[in-house]
Amino acid sequence: MEKIKIGVFGFGKTGKVISNEFLNDSLFTLAWVVRRSNEDHQKYASRLLGYEFDAGEIFSIEDIDDDFFLENPVDALVDFSDSTGIHLYSKAAEVGIPIISAISKYEPEEMDLLKSFSETTSVLYSPNITLGINVLLVAAQILQKIAPHADIEIVEEHFKGKKEVSGTAQKIANALNLNVEEHLNSIRVGGIVGRHEIIFGMPNQTIRLSHESISRAAFGQGAIFAVKFLIGQPPGMYSMENIIAEMFRQNIPVY
Repeated sequence: MEKIKIGVFGFGKTGKVISNEFLNDSLFTLAWVVRRSNEDHQKYASRLLGYEFDAGEIFSIEDIDDDFFLENPVDALVDFSDSTGIHLYSKAAEVGIPIISAISKYEPEEMDLLKSFSETTSVLYSPNITLGINVLLVAAQILQKIAPHADIEIVEEHFKGKKEVSGTAQKIANALNLNVEEHLNSIRVGGIVGRHEIIFGMPNQTIRLSHESISRAAFGQGAIFAVKFLIGQPPGMYSMENIIAEMFRQNIPVY
């Protein structure tokens, strides 16, 4: 079976973990990694991550020209860089390379650009691409429909140095039509990677839905899941929530 060739944008803390997850999966070949700076230019991500083989040649954004994606073809592109990375791979969309973006936030014009790529290729956008958080999000929306009068509070916990409010928590609040300022509670302690809890309070019972990322590797596993789904799909916009919701629908037990 021919391996799936992957190109990754971003080689920071999370990008390195994502690259490592693809290197560890026998279904994939890490073809290249694009990073903003010239650091480690034309070295191999595999070597920098401790492997004894060459995979994931490192390019800088200066290497991305009109021919880059033709000369360095991949089966899917995964973006864990930042919101500006989207301006570098319009040519990838033109040649039909599926795109997975896990960028936490885009400006409106950047979001419009990402959507425009879906006219020529399949695009999956999920700011938090972990499987667990998307199962949590879909389950919470189902529970809200079952118990529409429940009181709902969202608690998000992250490492002490994280200053901004969790974008994932804000997305959960928006999906449940909750006012962020009134129903979102943030905790910053220690080195918590990320924990989200949705509390449904009812007169005689409380239901808690929670998800915790123990390692950034959870993002890599989500990206792998997304790539497996997206390859072979027709052009269009997709999200992890859409995929999980459809799986819920298909697997509801019948009694």
